[in-house]
Amino acid sequence: MKDLLLIIAQGLVEDPSAVVVEQDEPTEDGTVVLHLHVAPDDMGRVIGKQGRIAKAMRTVMRAAATRQDCKVAVEID
Repeated sequence: MKDLLLIIAQGLVEDPSAVVVEQDEPTEDGTVVLHLHVAPDDMGRVIGKQGRIAKAMRTVMRAAATRQDCKVAVEID
């Protein structure tokens, strides 16, 4: 899951080397939280107008997690 988010984010930003994805331990209900860090200049590219790109990334990650029988939450830091 971590690799999928990394590939998606690197395709969106101008500085792919600055993209970092950190994974937290699963919570009580089994949800894995992924923290996405990008360069400050690329933050708008990852979030998009009115958060549309961020919402789409979360949807793709949720769909991929469903195929692996787990839960994922994506936070953009």
